[in-house]
Amino acid sequence: MPANVHTEVLRYRAGGVELASYLAVDTNMSGRRPALAVFPEWWGMNDYLRRRARELAQLGVVALAVDVYGDGRQAADSTEAGTLMNGLFADMGATSERVKAAFEQLKKHPLVDPTRIGAMGYCLGGALSLHAARLGLDLRGVVSFHGSLGRTHPAKPGEFKAEVLICHGEADALVPAADQQSFHAEMAELGVKYQFNSYPGAKHGFTNPEATEKGKKYNLPLAYDEKTDRQSWEDMKAFWQRVFR
Repeated sequence: MPANVHTEVLRYRAGGVELASYLAVDTNMSGRRPALAVFPEWWGMNDYLRRRARELAQLGVVALAVDVYGDGRQAADSTEAGTLMNGLFADMGATSERVKAAFEQLKKHPLVDPTRIGAMGYCLGGALSLHAARLGLDLRGVVSFHGSLGRTHPAKPGEFKAEVLICHGEADALVPAADQQSFHAEMAELGVKYQFNSYPGAKHGFTNPEATEKGKKYNLPLAYDEKTDRQSWEDMKAFWQRVFR
């Protein structure tokens, strides 16, 4: 871990559980700065998510890797991950409280500029980031990497305030074409400014170096794509630099 990145576990209660999210801040910087809530893949609070938080901190934001299952839980395998994820969608009221609580933690942090907060996430986390915007939270932007696009909360015009960047794998078998079409229609209906990047040949999980191995282990259509990982990260950086100006 870079010596200039300070990390700590933030514990707070929301949605019926104690959450243990992971905060990363670059201590070489001074003053208030933008902040990002970073939502996980269905695996939960793992090393991959924590690494992303540290990398984001080095870009000059306060990054909070968000615990959504409680007590910093990480799924042991795909069966447990599916069970945990389905539990979130079975009680969207509690899930929404956990999502909102992450942003409350960021807003009250002394180094955060509360007018410049965004959400991003991977897989499940992409869906939860979009859910935060659909709830009407005051976000500058949302970035989804190989995330689900279906909605669990129907926003009304004027409620969805964030600009959106979707980083989607063109060969992603887990995000149906119908969901993509519905998403485009939703953004148009709500008048949301958005960019939909579809990367040729990239499959679900293209940003995670462990995706290919896990795909083979659990018979899932997952695969890491180093080129697309790099490109989507650069696209994300350009997006945040612009919306946080």
